[in-house]
Amino acid sequence: MISRLLLSSRAAKIRNSPRSPFPRVARAVSSRAKDVIIPAKPPVSFFSSRSPVLDLFQGQLDYAERVRRDSEVVLLFFYAPWCGQSIAARAEVEQAARQLSDQVLFVAINCWWNQGKCRKQKHFFYFPVIYLYHRSFGPIEYKGPVSAVYIEKFVRRVMTPLVYVPSQSELLDFLSNYEPGVLGYFEFSGSPQPPGYLTFFSSALHSLKKDYLGTVRFGVITNKHLAKLVSLVHSGSVYLHRHFNTSLVFPREVINYTAENIYKWALENRETLLRWLRPHGGKSLLLNNELKKGPALFLFIPFNPLAESHPLIDEITEVALEYNNCHRDQVVERLLQHLRRVDAPVFSSLAPESPVGLPEPPLIAASPCCNTVVLPQWRSLSRTRNVCELCVNQTARVVGPGSISTPRCSFFEMAAALDSFYLKEQTFHQVASGSTECSNFLSSYSPFRYYTACCRTVSRAMTGLLGSERDASESPATAFSSLEESCEVGPASSVPHIEENRDLFPEADVRSTDFTGLSCRTNKTLNIYLLDSNLFWLYAERLGAPSAARVKEFATIVDVKEESHYILDPKQALMKLTLESFIQNFSVLHSPLKRHLIGSGSAQFPSQHLITEVTTDTFWEVVLQKQDVLLLYYAQWCGFCPALNHVFIQLARLLPADTFTVARIDVSQNDLPWEFMVDRLPTVLFFPCKRKDLSVKYPEDLPITLPDLLRFVLRHSDPAPAPPSSATPPTGECLQSEAVLQQGHISHLEREIRKLRAEISALQRAQGQVEARLSSARRDEHRLLRQKQTLERQHGLLQLHSEQLQALYEQKTQELEEVARKLQELADASESLLTENTWLKILVATMERKLEGKDRAESPTPPEEARAVPPEPPGAPRLPGSTPPSNGSATLASDRSNENRTD
Repeated sequence: MISRLLLSSRAAKIRNSPRSPFPRVARAVSSRAKDVIIPAKPPVSFFSSRSPVLDLFQGQLDYAERVRRDSEVVLLFFYAPWCGQSIAARAEVEQAARQLSDQVLFVAINCWWNQGKCRKQKHFFYFPVIYLYHRSFGPIEYKGPVSAVYIEKFVRRVMTPLVYVPSQSELLDFLSNYEPGVLGYFEFSGSPQPPGYLTFFSSALHSLKKDYLGTVRFGVITNKHLAKLVSLVHSGSVYLHRHFNTSLVFPREVINYTAENIYKWALENRETLLRWLRPHGGKSLLLNNELKKGPALFLFIPFNPLAESHPLIDEITEVALEYNNCHRDQVVERLLQHLRRVDAPVFSSLAPESPVGLPEPPLIAASPCCNTVVLPQWRSLSRTRNVCELCVNQTARVVGPGSISTPRCSFFEMAAALDSFYLKEQTFHQVASGSTECSNFLSSYSPFRYYTACCRTVSRAMTGLLGSERDASESPATAFSSLEESCEVGPASSVPHIEENRDLFPEADVRSTDFTGLSCRTNKTLNIYLLDSNLFWLYAERLGAPSAARVKEFATIVDVKEESHYILDPKQALMKLTLESFIQNFSVLHSPLKRHLIGSGSAQFPSQHLITEVTTDTFWEVVLQKQDVLLLYYAQWCGFCPALNHVFIQLARLLPADTFTVARIDVSQNDLPWEFMVDRLPTVLFFPCKRKDLSVKYPEDLPITLPDLLRFVLRHSDPAPAPPSSATPPTGECLQSEAVLQQGHISHLEREIRKLRAEISALQRAQGQVEARLSSARRDEHRLLRQKQTLERQHGLLQLHSEQLQALYEQKTQELEEVARKLQELADASESLLTENTWLKILVATMERKLEGKDRAESPTPPEEARAVPPEPPGAPRLPGSTPPSNGSATLASDRSNENRTD
């Protein structure tokens, strides 16, 4: 609205300007009109007046901050009135507010009104934005699905971020969960808030702030005996549970005990068993990054976050624990036992005992453990026989007193039977055509087991096209009988799977030992992901799930590296047994799973058009039928493909429709088996009748024109029927032309042979050059190896010399330290002597003054004669002409000489 007003005002300016090309309109008012912009309409309430959400539709952010500080838990919903996602989230937020209005304050703020403080202080790049505050902690931004149940679940997690674990049963519930768990032990007997509890509480809030999915759960233990079960002894210690690696205790002596450090430590050392994926619906690399890690098992299940128990997730967790339990850890076994709600010992039988007096059922039931084996083309047996019925003779199995009496059909046992069968295939060389031979042979793995195989000759062209549905009354000879020579082909069928027999005995082999630790015995380890089918069923439909499914449960395996995609049969229920069989079938070397092909729902053109549009579902029916088929591979993005449409339309008009079919397939929308795919577009393939395995590709260097297409089709189609034997013999001219033609073929073959010989000689020369380079490389390798050894010896000598220098350096350092110590002692002694010398000087000066004072006091004023020369002591030598010094001056001179010597 504002943009329209601005444009209109600008247009008015242009019209009123003197240079405007538009004619002026006379104004009724003589005063100059001013440009006026109509202000935006004031905002209105976004939520209804009866809603429990406090709606600040004028963007009063200061009032929101004031009420937030007065409440314990607050949810702030920032919206824009024009935003479609904000409008869609309004009902979900209001529904969550009705459930939690007595505990949580819900506040909605219009952050688009230009005069509101929210617009001036907040700069959001998207709407809506949901913030949660727990007292002074926050904001915690919620980025999950905008659904009432998910919002309510997240708010409840913020309200109570810690799970109280009061008993051993609840401890097992906490540890057996698929999400990583962190446990803290605190003694509340001494104080209402033991040391470290608030820090641990804040770390749980930090985890929700960093990870809105809440994948790391935090729990609290207050029972001392219960804490000892998870190696927690001291109050304030934190324990991180891991199923397959060693569980950890937070190292408080190494890392500071802060909320941020606890969460980072748990995040870096956690162990992910299952992972939830919640795509936000826009452009994202979430699925691409996960698929790069390896084969992925996607499980779409209906999930209610507010439900107290999830039985299906418990079964999936049990499958994941068994799949990754490579070392058969006792703790994992105990958790599996808890998930099964079984109180018996771990390794005891889970099957119910048969009543007394009733005979036990036979070891071989009405449905034996058999599988149809389609032999690979490279086996010698496949030249004459293609299909065998391989059965595991279960009567040879030794049954213990506590084992299950119903037959088990293990896929790995069937794989062992297949290997043993290939080793004994020479037994079936003498089978006559059209007959069925059955034979028993010992297992190559166990001398106490043997298997049974019944083989029948079947046309090789029909090996992959055998129907899977057979009447129960048909005999093996009828089932394996040769098909008539025709181009009629039934729909493609899959090889029977082992899980088809396992469904007949759901109580048998509840704990399959073959499945335990399977992830460590295969190079196709799966990463398991969960998706809520209530929110993301569109992704399941794109991966092959039926759109009209009654129960939204779906499982699929995607391997990007192998470009394979498998789905679990939608007719089978998603449960533990079917998941185990699905994973086992994928993990074996020769997987019996068939690649799922995704195709467009319907053809673009109806069947009455000249060109038949082929899809994934109609490929077998259209291409492998009686007629000859010319198939064009194209895609919508291919720029060259539409230029060929008129050529194929003209070709379809020329060829008879009852014996020839012109078709095309969009390979960007329709998947085909690998043997029918092409590597470039456009590509033309010709499938002749009765020789579908001899399809021919149109030459790439030949232009696709109508004459060239006709020659190509006529050259490779079925030849005309031969004339009857009563026809006249060929003439000499015909024979001569045939001889010339044969001579031309011979010369062409000779030229090809010469070319091949030249290529062989060139390859031999190249081989000699490569061998010379390899020998040179080997010599260089030996030389480098010798240099490496020399350098290693020199390095050893240098290292020894370095150690000697280090020892000498340490010795000299000690000597220098000793000399420095002695010098320090001398300096200290010199300082003490200087101090004593100073005191002596002061004492001597004092004595001199005292002596001079005494001399003056004792002797009166001397006369002139006495003042001249003092008397000498008797016996003192005296030189002639010299005067003897006085006693005081002599003493002073001696003291000064002593002082000079001391200095």
